[in-house]
Amino acid sequence: MALTDRLHAEIAHRETGIAELTRDLIRVPTINPPGENYREICDLLARRLSARGFAVELLRAEGARGDSDRYPRWNLVARREGAAPGPCVHFNSHIDVVEVGQGWTVDPFEGLIRDGRVYGRGACDMKGGLAASIVAAEVFADLCPQFRGAIEISATADEETGGYGGVAWLAEKGYFTPDRVQHVIIPEPLNKDRICLGHRGVWWAELETHGRIGHGSMPFLGDCAVRHMGAVIAEMEQHLFPALAARRTAMPVVPEGARQSTLNINSIHGGQQELPSDFTGFPAPVVPDSCRMVIDRRFLIEEELEEVRAEFTEMLERISARRPGFRYDLRDMHSVRPTMTDRDAPVVTAVAAAIRRVLGADPDYVVSPGTYDQKHIDRIGRMKNCIAYGPGILDLAHQPDEWVGIADMVQSAQVMALALADLLPR
Repeated sequence: MALTDRLHAEIAHRETGIAELTRDLIRVPTINPPGENYREICDLLARRLSARGFAVELLRAEGARGDSDRYPRWNLVARREGAAPGPCVHFNSHIDVVEVGQGWTVDPFEGLIRDGRVYGRGACDMKGGLAASIVAAEVFADLCPQFRGAIEISATADEETGGYGGVAWLAEKGYFTPDRVQHVIIPEPLNKDRICLGHRGVWWAELETHGRIGHGSMPFLGDCAVRHMGAVIAEMEQHLFPALAARRTAMPVVPEGARQSTLNINSIHGGQQELPSDFTGFPAPVVPDSCRMVIDRRFLIEEELEEVRAEFTEMLERISARRPGFRYDLRDMHSVRPTMTDRDAPVVTAVAAAIRRVLGADPDYVVSPGTYDQKHIDRIGRMKNCIAYGPGILDLAHQPDEWVGIADMVQSAQVMALALADLLPR
């Protein structure tokens, strides 16, 4: 039997094992924030992978954003060496999940298996992808013990909150340099027939408008910072939002609406701090002297980060020139430049060929509207040969009754195993 058929058949034979591993991972509630049970899930993975011939490192991202003694940022890197030196293929998955939220009809951390699906928080995003990559690597190593090179699997912290205690920290320590790793696949849930080449850029900033406190019965003696922020929002509605909507990118961003520049008002707060829920009194009658707004600006590969900042600042200066008493502070929170791997990159062509063999159709090439950990592999690791590919439907991520299809995990694992056979010489 040809290797392709053997890999395909053996992974199909391990369908139950893929589902059970996904269930086991879901049962460790790695909610972030704050970042719970990272060590527990890393220990679970370490036991499995070390028993299958991987050299395992457990690494705490000490000093990284979010790391503390109460919520340590643990990461796992497991490496399986081949019979001789050669290239390294690295599968990276994040272990954290978002809060549960309301509206569930199943236990979010039971890992219920029903009707060909595994349910639970993180099933789709992305513990199903992690399980599929592990089984793909195990099957390939079992059937091709003489492969040359190495296979790495990482399970990393904090992707949901920027990845600074996970992939960013590992990249700073040299784990994603081109001399160590040559191909990276991130099994994010982008659908089993899609190859995600990269993502748009992001600029987060906090804008604060200033006023002067005064008595609420005599607001003319104060200066309302909330009204100043209202002028900012009015300017955004009249000029900035239409300008952003008119810009289009050549990047194959999905969904279609994200092929334009966008800006989201993430939060806004003016005046007194919100009162605690057990306080039964009334707020004090004062004119707010501060109003803060957090903006989430997503930009295209055709735009420069410096231009994005300047456009917003110029808008504020126009308001300042015509509005008496308008004062503001603008503070950067974080930023990421767009990234997009070439379609003819080795990891892209290998995964595309594998999709054709497994699914019998050409893949779609897409770009994510939001960022994920490819940003750190590119920016810090300087590793360009990186894509996202994995099972699951992205629309189910962060939703109640989140699930991943077992058949989708099997087929994605078959694709990953065939890509390994293409990228690692034997």
